[in-house]
Amino acid sequence: MKKILLVEDDPNLGLLLQDYLQIKGNFEVVLCTDGEEGFKAFAKDEFDLCILDVMMPKKDGFTLGKEIRKANEHVPIIFATAKSMMEDKSLAYDLGGDDYITKPFRIEELLLRINALLKRASLKQNAVQEEAPSQFEIGNYRFDYTTQIIHFDGGQQKLSTKEAELLRLLCLKKNGVLTREEALLSIWHDDNYFNGRSMDVFLSKLRKYLKEDPKVEIINVHGKGYKLVVN
Repeated sequence: MKKILLVEDDPNLGLLLQDYLQIKGNFEVVLCTDGEEGFKAFAKDEFDLCILDVMMPKKDGFTLGKEIRKANEHVPIIFATAKSMMEDKSLAYDLGGDDYITKPFRIEELLLRINALLKRASLKQNAVQEEAPSQFEIGNYRFDYTTQIIHFDGGQQKLSTKEAELLRLLCLKKNGVLTREEALLSIWHDDNYFNGRSMDVFLSKLRKYLKEDPKVEIINVHGKGYKLVVN
C-alpha cells in the first residue's frame, strides 16, 4: 500500500481528501494541518507522494516543499492552492514540485494525477535501481549492498540497514567527499544534532569493519563530511 503525506489546513477538506484517497485510491494517508507538523511527519516516516497546500499557518507549502525536496530528491510532490497565477505555478516547479492543482478541484482529477505520478516514479526508480551498482570493491573487501554483507578473506560481516546505506553512499563517492548534510538527509531525512551523533556511531563501526586493509580508510574532511579513501 502506497503512503501519502497530505498537508492541508482546512480540516473539512483534509478529512474529505483523506477518506476519499484511502477508500477509492487504496492509499494510506497521513493528514497534517500545518507545515511544521507536515515536515515532522515526513522526517520520521517514508512516503511515496506528498500533497501540500500552499497557504498554511506556521510554514507555507512552498517552504515545506523546498525542505522536503532537500531531504528527498525523488518523492513526488503535488502543490494545491487557491491561487492560479502563473508565477505561483512557476515557483512550484522551480522548487521541485512535480504537479500543481488549483482549488477548487475535482477529487477524481487529483486521484488521476496521483496515479500518474506514482507510475512515473515507479518506472524511474526501477531504472535507477538497474543502473546503480549494488556490488562494490573496497580494497580487499567486497560489499554487497543487496544482502548488506561485507565479504573478505576468511569471513564476512553482516551490516545493519543504516550501516549498509551509509557505506553505499561512501562507495558511490569513493575518493570523493560525502557531505555530512547529504548523508543525514538521505538516510535519516533530518540533519539534526541527535541524528548526527547517531551517524558518528555508525561511521565508527564501519571503520572497525574495514580496519584489516591498510589501503582502506574513512577519513573526516573538516567542515564538510567524510571520504572513503582506497589507495
